[in-house]
Amino acid sequence: MDNVEYGPSTILLTGVSKISKDDPISSSFEVFFVSLVVDRESGVIVDATCNTARDMTKEFIRSLLVQRNLETGIEEIVGEVRSRFFGLVQKSLLVALKEAHNRFLVLKRGGKV
Repeated sequence: MDNVEYGPSTILLTGVSKISKDDPISSSFEVFFVSLVVDRESGVIVDATCNTARDMTKEFIRSLLVQRNLETGIEEIVGEVRSRFFGLVQKSLLVALKEAHNRFLVLKRGGKV
């Protein structure tokens, strides 16, 4: 990936979840994570990545998340993942996204994560 610069209003959030033993990435990773670069003011996801066995899977997940609103659109994001992503890591992705969403809400309320 090229060097990317993110604006001063962006923050990086990570959500983590356990991986099913059936998932191929369990041989390489103990947990699944999703990292999101989010505009702090608008809640829009600017960029996303995660740990997966294949780059295509990572890019597909990224396409489901970028330009979505983490603050107000979590149910839309969850629905999109459930209706379009059928990888073995689907449940882990949903848990990690909800954790990242909760962390974002805490930050927006002025709390510490």
